[in-house]
Formats: sequence, structure tokens, C-alpha cells
Amino acid sequence: MAAEPLTGRRVLITGAARGIGAALAARLASRGARLALLGLEPDLLRQVAERTGAVWRECDVSDRAQVDTAVAELVGELGGLDVVVANAGIARQLAMIGGDPEVMERTLAVNALGTYYTLRAAGPHVAHPGGYALLTASLGAAVHLPLMGAYSASKAAVEAMGNTLRQELRPSGARVGVAFYSELDTEMTSRGFGTEAAKALLGRHTSLSGVSSLPRAIDTLERGIARRSRTIAAPVWGRAVLPARALAQRVVELKPLPQLERALELARTEDVPFTTAQPERVERS
Repeated sequence: MAAEPLTGRRVLITGAARGIGAALAARLASRGARLALLGLEPDLLRQVAERTGAVWRECDVSDRAQVDTAVAELVGELGGLDVVVANAGIARQLAMIGGDPEVMERTLAVNALGTYYTLRAAGPHVAHPGGYALLTASLGAAVHLPLMGAYSASKAAVEAMGNTLRQELRPSGARVGVAFYSELDTEMTSRGFGTEAAKALLGRHTSLSGVSSLPRAIDTLERGIARRSRTIAAPVWGRAVLPARALAQRVVELKPLPQLERALELARTEDVPFTTAQPERVERS
């Protein structure tokens, strides 16, 4: 049912080396879409491209010049663009007080600024009737939990950008959607919750709301992209959380977390990587 609207569609996906991005690329390719991929891990990205027939570029989305160049080249190779999926993102635990400020800075650089740079570069190409921009947010944009301040702040910014862009692109006939995910069965989830601080916080549990199927999430994404949906939620119960976010926030704040202080102390000292390895930063004079 969803295959016909996707056949021949020219789609750019960021963060396509693994996880949601790689799975979405495989699905859209099987539906006849023509793909362009951006990502940080060239070996993995090349493998995804070979499986899907995509063109690709290694690109750090937090670097505006790299994004501008890569998007221009890929759009040229595709001969235009119909859909952009701003999916690249990272996560890392952070204690708001006493944590490493680099975590907040880098998370915002990739998740928020990287999304903005992607939309800035790709937006003019999808600004046509039938065009569609999809921004990857998270239920963490709506409900905020300990250790997730950097991630939640970045994804709240993504939601805000999506809502703004939707209005600005309306005269062109293009549509804008925002995707909200809970914990999906991806490496981001397993790495993000695989820390000592997270284990202390969660106790006997291994996630906050239960890990959901990635293929089912991709089913939802496929339908949403085909329909150019305003809101995509995976798992589907996430859609009910969004209009009730104030109540949901109050519920999670009242939930007992007996090991919270220990988890925060661990997070201040635990040396864990971002869920995707980041390039070395070059200090600019």
C-alpha cells in the first residue's frame, strides 16, 4: 500500500550508517526510492549504500561547510530531492550539575545544529509540492528524565525547528513531520543504557519504558513518509504521550528513584563514549 508513493522518490537520510537510518534506507530502497546517505562511519555507510544502491558521503552534520558541500553534491547526483530525513543524532548521559559540559555542547552541536544545518541545505530542494522534511526527535523531547538533560534539550530543539519549518514551507506545498521514538532496539539504546549510572538508576530494569521492535518502528516510518505525516510516533502509544506531556512529566517526577544520588555521582565520574564516536575537535584560533 505504501510502496507506490515511494517509488522513484529521491530521499536523503542523515545518520544512515546504522540504527534507524540504515534500517530506513533498506526499507525505502525496497520500495523503489532513490537514496542519498550521510554518516560518520564510512565503512558501515559504504555497506549500507552497496545494499541499497545509494550514493553517499561521509559527513559530520555539526560542520556546516561539510553539510552544505555534501548535500549539494548528493542532490546533484540524484537530480533533485523529494524527501530529507534529518536523522543523525547522538546521546550520552549527563549530570546537569557536576557533569562534563562537553557532553551538552557536543550533543547540541550534532542533534540540534546538525538538524538545522541539514534542513538549511536540503530545504530549498524539498520546497515543492510533494516535498517532505522529516525531523527525528524523541519522546525525550516531551518527557524529561534524570541523566538525559543534554539529549532531551537537543530533541526539544528539534521539535521546535520542525514546528517552525512546517509553517515556513507551507507556501511551497512541502510538508514537515517530526518523529518521536521511545527506546527502540538499536545500538543507541543499548549503548546509552549500558552504563553503570543507568544501571543504578534503573535498578532491575534495563530500560525506562521497554525496548520496542525496530522493524515495527520502520513500518510506522514508512507509512509516515509515504503520507507526509505531521507526526510519527514509535511505538504507537507514544502518540498519546505528546498531548498529555505535562501530566506525563509530573508522573515521572513523582516516580521513586531510590538510587538517584548514586546514579548522578557515577555519571559525574564514569568515562563513557557517545553512542556514535565523534571526530576529534579542532580548536579554532
